[in-house]
Amino acid sequence: MRLSSCIRPFFIMWNCLESMQGYYSIAACAANCHGLARTGMLRHSFNNIPGLMKITDIITHQLSVKVDEPFTSSRGWIYTTKNALVVEITTDEGITGWGDCYGPSAVARTIVDTLLKPSVIGKDPFDVEVIWEALYNKVKDYGLTGMTISGISGVDIALWDIIGKACGKPVHKLIGGSFRSQVQAYATGLYFKNMDRLTEEAVEEARGYVDQGFKAVKMKIGLGSIKKDIARVAAVRDAIGPDVLLMVDANHCYNVPQAINIGRELEQLEVHWFEEPISPEDIEGYVEVSRALDMAVAGGENEFAKFSFRHILERRAMDIIQPDVCAAGGITECKKIATLAQAHGTQCVPHAWGTAIGMAATLHFLASLPECPPCLVPMPPLLEYEQTFNPFRDQLAGKPFAHDKGWVDIPTVPGLGIEIDRDLLDRYRVK
Repeated sequence: MRLSSCIRPFFIMWNCLESMQGYYSIAACAANCHGLARTGMLRHSFNNIPGLMKITDIITHQLSVKVDEPFTSSRGWIYTTKNALVVEITTDEGITGWGDCYGPSAVARTIVDTLLKPSVIGKDPFDVEVIWEALYNKVKDYGLTGMTISGISGVDIALWDIIGKACGKPVHKLIGGSFRSQVQAYATGLYFKNMDRLTEEAVEEARGYVDQGFKAVKMKIGLGSIKKDIARVAAVRDAIGPDVLLMVDANHCYNVPQAINIGRELEQLEVHWFEEPISPEDIEGYVEVSRALDMAVAGGENEFAKFSFRHILERRAMDIIQPDVCAAGGITECKKIATLAQAHGTQCVPHAWGTAIGMAATLHFLASLPECPPCLVPMPPLLEYEQTFNPFRDQLAGKPFAHDKGWVDIPTVPGLGIEIDRDLLDRYRVK
């Protein structure tokens, strides 16, 4: 472990540091090493630049797997595979960090390998904000949003994993602490699969989640007919009862009048939030929809960095923002986005879709979020627990992030709190 800022002042007190060729870090060493340490406390670590850990390599793992049951949403895209881009960062201290990039894995791989990697090699991973700013400024002329920021996200998450492991602390302890030891999850599912049994399969699936202990469920809408959508939501609401939170996600398939019309019907079914009712670039349209409905309007999974969210929050275009840690800029940037949201009295409930790495990063981020607003019986942020086939989330970390009656524990071991199964990386790697 490197001589981080948290322990460096202790060692500066000792004059014998002047004679060191490198620096001290916590690990095994002989007794009375330089008269400072007891057995097992210190070791020498020699670097060209004293006091700095160095990033030695970035390795990208592009993964792909066929899903066991194809599905679609209102966008009409049929998902037959799931893909992921895992970022591995190594250091000269032997500490490895893992990150996850949202979006098309082949694109993310190219960005990380050819654009970002050269600017990161040789840097100190503890300079995480310095690195973030350097990478953002590097892409600023042509990549203010989208996959360039997703690439930066994967690098940033891996850096925080390294920092946590080096300090012997879980990531949430390094980004402000944990407001909670576990988080309530909501089951995301109820996609369109069997077009002849859309309502029946939605009811069966929703009941299954409630039987597992979930107290919140999110379903897809956008069948091209408001009547069909409402009938399907009504059937699900009747099946799960009034005490289970029900959210709907339209994947931005409506225009403003359509969103308002169906939104008024959804309010009668006590829908908790209406996610992505219209296209993400139509901020003024979101303002219209939010003003017209009493129900909360959510969105932001397709927004990137604090600059995009600033415009949303200043216009009060959404009641709930949903940055994705693996897309919006990593843990470093999402903390700033959450602070902006708090300043505007807007709840932050992150989007989550990806690997066990992304799930772990999201859990640490959620742990660090205060209640918004703070009150006697607060509404804490929820964890999105996507329900389609995903071995990258359920198997990549060896031990899956299993829920217990809809609740998931915040990791407490150093870094992100996961150990990567390299055999699985080999099994699903795109050659």
